[in-house]
Amino acid sequence: MNELKQGLWGAFGALLASSGTLVCCVLPAVMVSVGAGATLAGLVTAVPQLIWLSERKGLVFGVAAFALAIAGTLLWRARSAPCPADPALARACTRLRRWSNGLYVFSVLATITGAVFAFVLPALT
Repeated sequence: MNELKQGLWGAFGALLASSGTLVCCVLPAVMVSVGAGATLAGLVTAVPQLIWLSERKGLVFGVAAFALAIAGTLLWRARSAPCPADPALARACTRLRRWSNGLYVFSVLATITGAVFAFVLPALT
């Protein structure tokens, strides 16, 4: 069960790192595209760290990719970990695996979305 918990914590870490990519790159682009530029200006005034994240998007994506690699490694190692023989614990073990894998997939999708907004769309304009 310890390997499964490591996988879950790794997936949470990857989710946290990939959410940074969304805040740095997707949030400003979406707010401007829906006409909420003034709201974005107010948000940047209230939280000036958003500018720092946007200026260092390579670092943000590097950290996110590193966290995803660690989480993927932990989940890969835990994929064949045995679940307990007790039916209730086996169900909890299976549910924990599904949650971990789901969080990891969501983190990967969030990072890809952030990369599209940060690197692909600006290159097209």
